[in-house]
Amino acid sequence: MGFIAFLKTQFIVHLLIGFVFVVSGLIINFLQLCTLVLWPINKQLYRRVNCRLAYSLWSQLVMLLEWWSGTECTLFSDEATVNTFGKEHVIIILNHNFEIDFLCGWTMTERFGVLGSSKVLAKRELLYVPLIGWTWYFLEIVFCKRKWEEDRDTVIEGLKRLADYPEYMWFLLYCEGTRFTETKHRISMEVAESKGLPKLKYHLLPRTKGFTTAVQCLRGTVSAVYDVTLNFRGNKNPSLLGILYGKKYEADMCVRRYPLEDIPQDEKEAANWLHKLYQEKDALQEMYNQEGIFPGQQFKPPRRPWTLLNFLFWATVLLSPLFTFGFGVFASGSPLLILAFLGLVGAASFGVRRLIGVTEIEKGSSYGNQEFKKKK
Repeated sequence: MGFIAFLKTQFIVHLLIGFVFVVSGLIINFLQLCTLVLWPINKQLYRRVNCRLAYSLWSQLVMLLEWWSGTECTLFSDEATVNTFGKEHVIIILNHNFEIDFLCGWTMTERFGVLGSSKVLAKRELLYVPLIGWTWYFLEIVFCKRKWEEDRDTVIEGLKRLADYPEYMWFLLYCEGTRFTETKHRISMEVAESKGLPKLKYHLLPRTKGFTTAVQCLRGTVSAVYDVTLNFRGNKNPSLLGILYGKKYEADMCVRRYPLEDIPQDEKEAANWLHKLYQEKDALQEMYNQEGIFPGQQFKPPRRPWTLLNFLFWATVLLSPLFTFGFGVFASGSPLLILAFLGLVGAASFGVRRLIGVTEIEKGSSYGNQEFKKKK
């Protein structure tokens, strides 16, 4: 094991990376709070500023994937589709099987210049998560409780508010509603059988309300839907902790573009279109499992230096005073100060671990389970 590889496995290094992310995130959240004064004066300026502040935070996670772990991302698509990336408003449909699927999506948004303006339909619980939820709040992310009777008006209002967004945005939808697990898949297929819908082998039954509402509300703004099917070579199941330890993965993403005018305007027909799309996604996963490759041309968009430079900036600004302070504490010889400092380090470690825990599969929602209970 080389020295760099050894460093990537050390807890103290992980703690320093977490410190930079958390403290820079709190600073960014404070700056976002200050930008609220811009909203009544110049709403579009407020949005542009917040896109760049969000980029400064999210790009640190992208840096971990691209530069720290060296994970490779390959696109399988066609040249005409790739040429539209970063040049139009779109809805993204992504399978929800992996802890870092969002991070692979962020990597692509970064390489095509839309990371700061990327959007998602997120569960409301994330709104209260420091850094993540707080940053999303200032970005006008649409939050929902995933109870359609309560969410309908909130989601429609939030989507319509994005109609005049000044930066090209990729709006991510996890149509399955929750991350894939074997238990949730079994329950989901029982629901599919009860509703007379075709069963899926690699996906949960898609939730159609969010998709059809997003398509209806964003017509005239969004140009297309990108269907993205993600898999990892070698049947790997990567985690954020694995990325933090410097493990390298190879992600393959099959991207298909559907012009919005090709999607039916009628809600029922649009829902049927989505179910058919997921049957096609299932077939793509079956092909990948058998052949180890998706159809289409292969593209490897080059990683950009900005994520690394941004992290180095924050690391320089934040770690220099931390080291100076830590040295002063231990040099003082005061047991009370040393214990207080170690307690602070422990609290920081716990906080970073809780943030990582948000992405873990076993910490996912019981959304699918609840749907089955309703059916019963």
